[in-house]
Amino acid sequence: MTFSLFSLEGRTALITGSSRGLGRSIARGLAQAGASVIVNGVNVERCVETAQAFSDEGFHARPLAFDVTDEAAVVEAFERLDRDGIAVDILVNNAGIQLRKPIVELSVLEWQSVIDTNLTSAFLVGREAAKRMLPRGYGKVINIGSLMSGLGRATVAPYTAAKGGIKLLTQAMAAEWAEKGLQANAIGPGYMLTDMNQALIDNPQFDTWVKGRTPSRRWGRPEELVGAAVFLASGASDYVNGQIIYVDGGMSAVI
Repeated sequence: MTFSLFSLEGRTALITGSSRGLGRSIARGLAQAGASVIVNGVNVERCVETAQAFSDEGFHARPLAFDVTDEAAVVEAFERLDRDGIAVDILVNNAGIQLRKPIVELSVLEWQSVIDTNLTSAFLVGREAAKRMLPRGYGKVINIGSLMSGLGRATVAPYTAAKGGIKLLTQAMAAEWAEKGLQANAIGPGYMLTDMNQALIDNPQFDTWVKGRTPSRRWGRPEELVGAAVFLASGASDYVNGQIIYVDGGMSAVI
C-alpha cells in the first residue's frame, strides 16, 4: 500500500455548506489531497470568497451557490455543471443547522427546517449526484452525520432525528448503489470547535461536561475530520460501504 491510494488527483468534489465551518475544513482537506473542489452555500459572496481563498493557496476551486433544501435549485445546479462539462466524482453532504429547544416548545416549521437542511438536502443532492455517477460506475458519497446519529440528547430532537436519518439514508444508498460501483458512507463528528457550537464552548459547565465525557479530554478540531473524509473519498475505501466513522475523541465508545 502506498500513499497514492489516498490521492484525489483528477477528481472533482462538491461539498455542501463548505463556505465556512466543518465544510470549509473538509473542502480544503480534499483539495490538499488533489481534488478540484466546488464550494457551496446559500451566500454567494461567501462562496466566492472561500473559493478564491483556496485558489490563492494553489488549489483548484470554484463557487456554486444554491439552496440545498430547494429541489429546483439543486436540479438546476447539477444541470449547470452538466453544461459546463463538470462531473462530480465525490459528494460530501455537509450542510446543516442546529436548533436547541424542548420538544414541547417546537413548532412544526422549526422541526421541518432542521429536517430539510440536515436530512432532506442529503437526499436531494445525493439523488442528483447519483443520477450522474451511476452511468459512469464510479462515485463517492459522504454524508455528515453526528454523535446524534446513534444517541439522543435533550433539546435537540429534530437534529437527532435528522442525523439518525442520515445514518440510515447512507445505508440505503449503499444498498442500492454499491453494485454499480458507488460507495456511500458517513462521518459522525463529535463535539467540535465550530461557530455552531460557540454557545456551548463558552458555557463553562458544558465545556467541562464535554471534556469529562470525552476520553480525549478535549473538543475536536474541524481539520481532524479531514483524514476520514480523504479516506472515504479515495480509492482506499473502495470496499467500504454503508458505514459511519465516528470522529469523536472516543465519546461514543464509552459509558
